[in-house]
Amino acid sequence: MTQPAGKVVCDITISADGYSAGLNQTEERPFGDDGGDGTGDRLHAWMFDTPDENRAEVDQLAAAEAFIMGRNMFGPVRGEWDRRWNGWWGAEPPFHAPVFVLTHYAREPQPMAGGTTYYFVTDGIESALAQARTAAGDGDVSIHGGATTVNQYLAAGLIDELRLHIVPFTLGAGTRLFDGVPPLNLEQVRSRSATLVTHLTYRVLR
Repeated sequence: MTQPAGKVVCDITISADGYSAGLNQTEERPFGDDGGDGTGDRLHAWMFDTPDENRAEVDQLAAAEAFIMGRNMFGPVRGEWDRRWNGWWGAEPPFHAPVFVLTHYAREPQPMAGGTTYYFVTDGIESALAQARTAAGDGDVSIHGGATTVNQYLAAGLIDELRLHIVPFTLGAGTRLFDGVPPLNLEQVRSRSATLVTHLTYRVLR
């Protein structure tokens, strides 16, 4: 069988102790308690406060041809879709591509401005990846988070490249990358230090 040309990549920002979000996430505080004002400003300040210094990494975040995310990253709504929540990113999300949202509750696809369409996948991570690969064609598929979703794909051996953006503070609690993931063999591809973050890219060896 011909293998897909694109890679399955993961781009995720974490604290120095491995957390991608703190405790007490709410609709107004999508990244929970991060030691700042709770909006995730400290975790993602490298994107917004120093974008020019990190332009290559910011651009790379949206470079995939299809994306996968967990329902918690899509939004705070739980259970049945009794509320028309269309994602944290507003009317024109930054993806401009198909986004496959893992959920236990069926929902019709949700087209958004700018070319993003959310598809809601109820039959697991492998089904979501198969659909995303088809949508991406020869392009990359990005497992966009949160950490719980990334951990599932890492544990299943389905990620080719892991791109970590490590910020210089600790959270101590929250949602942590690598929880429940068996030991991994990683090959460092590149690293770069910036004012507010260190960017590390690893190839996940099978």
